[in-house]
Amino acid sequence: MLIRRDGAVAILTLNRPEVLNALSAELRRALHTTIEQLDADGTVGAIVLTGAGDRAFTAGFDLKEADERGTQQDVAEENPVLAIENCSIPIIVALRGFCITGGMEIMLACDVVYADRTTRFADTHVRVGLLPGWGLSQRLARQIGIQRAKEISLSGNFVDADRAFEIGLVNRVLEPEDLMPAALALAHDFADGNREIVTTYKRLIDEGARTTLAEGLAHEAATSAAYARTLAVGDLEAGKADAAARARTRLS
Repeated sequence: MLIRRDGAVAILTLNRPEVLNALSAELRRALHTTIEQLDADGTVGAIVLTGAGDRAFTAGFDLKEADERGTQQDVAEENPVLAIENCSIPIIVALRGFCITGGMEIMLACDVVYADRTTRFADTHVRVGLLPGWGLSQRLARQIGIQRAKEISLSGNFVDADRAFEIGLVNRVLEPEDLMPAALALAHDFADGNREIVTTYKRLIDEGARTTLAEGLAHEAATSAAYARTLAVGDLEAGKADAAARARTRLS
């Protein structure tokens, strides 16, 4: 896996293009560990996740390696979805080419999904004779609706980028040359915000999505009130000044 920094943004690249960035045990562990490390690094405000080459984000679980290992079971440190869903800072996934099965599970755990026009999605569990273990059967239905999820997952058929946008699977579809610039621009917008507010707001949305509306509203009110009690006189003015200074720095 490749790791580079662009200011407060970390760019992670799955780097096995010769096998469509298939998720080997080593790559799964590296992704899991790296996200945990970046989350603990106070200088990182957002992450962009992508795949090397033009052919695929990832073709999913490395089935050849799994057969050689003699097991389909993941140990915790080989499940990058756990690290993604537990990450306190926003993760944007930038997709091109194939995004298949395990790739869709990773994508659905991210906070924002950008795809270029070459992207094609498929859930191939029924075709290879496996059941999902990283949340695909649950997240996909919640994301796009039960009937649409069944259409995709029970057929194993491909969905193109425009259809994915139409059914709410991705946030934006871009031209290939615009994909990474757009993802990086949004990542910097996230990273430029007040980190405590960004991480708390992200958690509020995620936790609220798992509850009823009434429970979510009560949780938001309690969290907001608790945070307001920590503010001192002048904190909001100082925050406005800091935001303005960050904006001037980026524009220059």
